[in-house]
Amino acid sequence: MAGHTDSMAREVAPTLEGPTPKTLRAGDQGAFWVNLAVSLLGFTGASAVLLPAGSAPLSPIAALVATIVGTVLGSVMLGLSAVPGARTGAPSMVVLRGLFGARLSVLPTVLNILQMIGWGTFELLAIASGARAVFGGGPQLLYVLIAAALTITMTIWPLGALRVLRKYVTVAVGIALVYLFVQFAIRPMPSLTTGSWHGFWLGADAALAVAVSFIPMASDFSRHSRTVKGALGAPVIGYSIAQIACYAVGLLALVQVGNSGGEYDPYVAIPLGAVFLGVIVLREVDQSFANVYSTVMSVQNLFPRADRRVLSITIGLLCTVLAAVLDIGQYTDFLSLIGSVFVPMFGVLAADYFLRGWRSWNTSADAPSRWGMLLAWLLGLATYQLINPGAVGWWSRFWTWFGHAIGFSPASWMSASLFSFLIAGLAAFAFGRIRSPRHG
Repeated sequence: MAGHTDSMAREVAPTLEGPTPKTLRAGDQGAFWVNLAVSLLGFTGASAVLLPAGSAPLSPIAALVATIVGTVLGSVMLGLSAVPGARTGAPSMVVLRGLFGARLSVLPTVLNILQMIGWGTFELLAIASGARAVFGGGPQLLYVLIAAALTITMTIWPLGALRVLRKYVTVAVGIALVYLFVQFAIRPMPSLTTGSWHGFWLGADAALAVAVSFIPMASDFSRHSRTVKGALGAPVIGYSIAQIACYAVGLLALVQVGNSGGEYDPYVAIPLGAVFLGVIVLREVDQSFANVYSTVMSVQNLFPRADRRVLSITIGLLCTVLAAVLDIGQYTDFLSLIGSVFVPMFGVLAADYFLRGWRSWNTSADAPSRWGMLLAWLLGLATYQLINPGAVGWWSRFWTWFGHAIGFSPASWMSASLFSFLIAGLAAFAFGRIRSPRHG
């Protein structure tokens, strides 16, 4: 009985009102961020860096440099976003009570629930697609169900899942990455300097966007960190190194075989490629786990007494049903649009939290509304959309029209993520100077 009680104390409390165990070492968190950075989406997403939308293809060496620059910048943002959770013990959307107030924090919370359910569904389908490539076919629904069962199990015991990842999964992922990299590197390849540097910042923004997409969930896990230093360093070091390595493998595959055939065909074609791709496919479950768990934490910001375990099962089953009936490929543009709203929001958080008043950060259920911070967020959001209006029809058309109406035309060197972050942060700092930092 004593052992069972100790085990329960080492896990996340059922409700938001329960205690917050501080059990995660830097190694636990580092392994977690390494695993999140190495993904099937990273292999295929390397094309967004090499072939940036609206620009000539980059040279392979330019794409690699863009990957490094974008990843490091995004990882620093990600690490900083984990600090509030480590200090307050609050999950990400509860941290936002201190930024916007308890009532206004509902808006980003709802947006995060939508995007996390969407990405959780997407990941189940990505796992199924990868499994079909590894095993040469098979029923997609079966793979979805297996991935969903693992996802739900991990979400019910999240801290235990992170420790298992550190002990058993991360080393296998590292070996798989090294093997795939060597297999592609020893093959003949075209010139690495053929291509353009013109769309460099568009490519860097693509890599940066993937890293900062994890910002809304960072404090959901860092709240259990033993130290603030560990919460900050784990994503900055672990995530940056792993994403650069993952994208490097993807870039090598692209410059050698292009986009012909299936998206995983180049990996399966190399000796033992299916085995090592299978390691990455299995590891992809921690992506769906992170998305479902972040959804649970977000729902608890709205309903603090809701049982986390019941929510885990319910949301996991919802993602499973959606994966069985939807073509998520038609939804990814919308998911990217929702994700873009969190980049300027972090600019507001960084300016207000680190420069204005983290020592008196108010995460209570009656935290006062701070309209100035909401306005700063909206200014940053407008900046992002003017530079990169996305691909959602009516939304993209509106921001393109608005840009023309005010005489604005984005230059190729403009990074939507960096510019929106800076504008939102400067606006938040200015509004914080005008009003009390806790009554913006």
